[in-house]
Amino acid sequence: MNTPDIRVEKGHAGPEEVAAITALLLARAAAAPARPEHRAHAKPRAAGWRRLERTPGFRAPHSWQG
Repeated sequence: MNTPDIRVEKGHAGPEEVAAITALLLARAAAAPARPEHRAHAKPRAAGWRRLERTPGFRAPHSWQG
């Protein structure tokens, strides 16, 4: 049995519409820049969030770190 690679979950898409969205997805995937596999000199990125256990226990009421 041949199962399709793309399935319409809601609504009714004709074969032309499925072909159009498939072509769009393939074009976007081909246009995406390739990610480098290994960057030799790259610094590790710092986390964008704070770990609460590493913050001091007291913050002044007028602190901007709220």
